[in-house]
Amino acid sequence: MQVNWKGVFPALTTKFKQDGSLDLDTFGHNLSFQLAAGVNGIILGGTLGEASVLDDYEKETLVKYTLQACKGSVPVILNIAEGSTLEAVTKAGHAQSWGANGLMLLPPMRYKADDNELYQYFSSVASSTDLPIMIYNNPIDYKNLVSLEVFDKLLNEHNNIQAVKESTRDVSNVTRLKNRFGDRLSVMCGVDTLALESFVLGADGWVAGLVCAFPKETVHLYQLCEQQRWAEARALYRWFLPLLELDIHPKLVQYIKLAEQLCGLGTEYVRPPRLVLSGTERESIIKIIETGLRTRPQLD
Repeated sequence: MQVNWKGVFPALTTKFKQDGSLDLDTFGHNLSFQLAAGVNGIILGGTLGEASVLDDYEKETLVKYTLQACKGSVPVILNIAEGSTLEAVTKAGHAQSWGANGLMLLPPMRYKADDNELYQYFSSVASSTDLPIMIYNNPIDYKNLVSLEVFDKLLNEHNNIQAVKESTRDVSNVTRLKNRFGDRLSVMCGVDTLALESFVLGADGWVAGLVCAFPKETVHLYQLCEQQRWAEARALYRWFLPLLELDIHPKLVQYIKLAEQLCGLGTEYVRPPRLVLSGTERESIIKIIETGLRTRPQLD
């Protein structure tokens, strides 16, 4: 399946039971709501998916379950976040053998690489697979900036590098990327609180987080922007922003899982070292979510 890097791609949470085992029933329940809302792709094993606490068998299980549930309606993308080039290449091979339709690829983890090292890393993975690749550019959280010069070299050599998850937090980078690469590189907003701004500047899509709890609103916001119905988009975005801000906190997994639970689309169970929210922190997040639910707009 070719991947059209455009539209809303939920970075799904991984659902667990209280004992920490995979909860495929709840995962499937949420997935069905994503598909019904009209999302354009599914991303597994990202930060929201708690990839760091999943083993290969669990990732394979999630990929194959999602492929079966989607029935070819949307592409299924697996995230790769590894510390070594060899392990990233190995994981790319696993993803292809499991049937994944594409990869989201982070820079090497736990090491601040220079431009040549980043180029060699991404090039090695891209050369090892036929799968289309979206590079995840997030220097704030992962300390590696993929520069325009690195992208330029990669795009000239690897046709399967096709998109970037733009998470630099500098929204003007959307314009830099479009000026430099035009339609050769799809730009996917990777920061929920910059979605509207990114679409105004020409971003192609959205790797979204709060979509896990609010799929209809997320897709509707994207569609309003695509149709340039800016006044309606602004009104929806202003309602949505306090919820979207849950995505830019170190505890985004716990916050978004709590939102899923309150929306009837998941549970708040996480795997250690993450812990379920408690005390005043939990109460304050519930207040934000409940306010959003109480004032939830009626969509067309």
